Amino acid sequence: MARIAVIGAGMGAMASAARLAVAGHRVVVYERTETYGGAVRRFERDGFRFDTGPGLLPLPAVYRDLFVKTGKEPLEDCVDLVQVDPSSHHVFADGTEAPLPNASRAGVVSALDEALGSGAGQRWGDFLVRAREAWDRTRRPLLEEPLWPNWPVLAEREPYPAVPHKKLLRTRRAGTLAEVGAWELRDERLTALLEGHALAYGLDPRTTPASAAVLPYMEHAFGTWYVRGGIRELARAVYERCLRRKVEFVFGAEVTGIVREDGRAAGVELAGGTVAEADFVVAGVAPEALDGVVADAPVRGDGEVAPQQGRASRLTVLLALRGARPDGTPHRTVVHAQDRDAELDALFGAPAAATAHPTVTVPRPTVTVLRPDDPSLVPDSAHEAVTLVAPVPAGFGEGGQSARRALDAHVEAMIGAAEQAVPGLRDRILWQHTCTPADIAEATGAVGGAVPAPALAAGGGRLLHPANSTALPGLFTAGGWSHPGGGLPHAGMSGALVAGLIVEGPEFKGSQ
Repeated sequence: MARIAVIGAGMGAMASAARLAVAGHRVVVYERTETYGGAVRRFERDGFRFDTGPGLLPLPAVYRDLFVKTGKEPLEDCVDLVQVDPSSHHVFADGTEAPLPNASRAGVVSALDEALGSGAGQRWGDFLVRAREAWDRTRRPLLEEPLWPNWPVLAEREPYPAVPHKKLLRTRRAGTLAEVGAWELRDERLTALLEGHALAYGLDPRTTPASAAVLPYMEHAFGTWYVRGGIRELARAVYERCLRRKVEFVFGAEVTGIVREDGRAAGVELAGGTVAEADFVVAGVAPEALDGVVADAPVRGDGEVAPQQGRASRLTVLLALRGARPDGTPHRTVVHAQDRDAELDALFGAPAAATAHPTVTVPRPTVTVLRPDDPSLVPDSAHEAVTLVAPVPAGFGEGGQSARRALDAHVEAMIGAAEQAVPGLRDRILWQHTCTPADIAEATGAVGGAVPAPALAAGGGRLLHPANSTALPGLFTAGGWSHPGGGLPHAGMSGALVAGLIVEGPEFKGSQ
């Protein structure tokens, strides 16, 4: 039985803790805040309850596997998992609306043909076929296996089978998500549908590799799911599974250093000087936080994937509304930006620019509107809880009064956009609460409240994440800032990979 110290109680860290405890190890989790879940938090007021992190769960099989491997009770015995249908409702810039059925290619093709005109659905359906090929080529190395030592193969090889595009005398293939939209989908609304999946993770579709086609494919193939009571209930269930497996949690415990003996990690040092010895250390923290505790230890060797510098975050507006949620209201509506180019320039800068992010000023940004049909989130049936989410640069809202005014203006723009999905929205607001990148930074320790994106192939490796093993023997990393990247499923998979590497050693090749 080994002693294992886990830094942080995020989803990836807890997933690794539960799996390691089942394998017979003694696991202690040290969390600097007073609760578990990382960015998966909850805000409560006046009988209203809101998720302040992810609002929906893609690829629930990851957590089903976690619960099967760590106890007798399956996931569905621990949380009420509900498939959302329609998967999403879209409001495009020209006012066209399209509801997309959950996990039904034929249904989506039909819905898009009806909403956008004959042929639109077929183009999207053909795209999903190509996206599946990219998924099949990258699923194992990007989700189920430790990061390959020869990871540059993933960085250089584009797995998306782009359709040849002829322009004048040249034949080209799409290398970015934006080019897939322009050359293969050939409809601004379909392009908005595609690019919205990148924006949800704070990715610029103009520079994001075409391999990001796997993001809409995952949602299409495996469905979109909601946990009754909110995604925070999933974090609670994972936490309680850890407790049942005898994982010990120490909250309010800030790790300030990693103890080293004989050239390997041998424990952690806490604020105040207390040392907790360990045979292995698992760090589920952002790169900057990890740098702060390892000091001069060689965490990443030459030729390894460098930690991502987080540039994107999200702004979340919680709305307590008077009036009941109308029957038939979609759980999720995406209101797409009025001016796509202006939004991308505001979020990411001009494509060739290497400057810092400009202030976000978009009259009607892309906003995701979440309206769960869940009585547990409201004080009574005469009220509704609505959440608005939009991507913003990391650190947005910081820097004095002008930055705060920009943040307030963007909140107002988000509410204005959401009125396209919720008529009369402003008149129904009882109160509102804004969760900023600074709040994410407080919960996760990520500088500027940056949110990690999932690992993606191609693009020169810009969207790969560092391996779960490190150059310091005995130290491993889990969670969204390490392989296989950000997102609830990816965090869960990182926990499985770390547990496999510790239990089976370097010969561990991933799930079978």
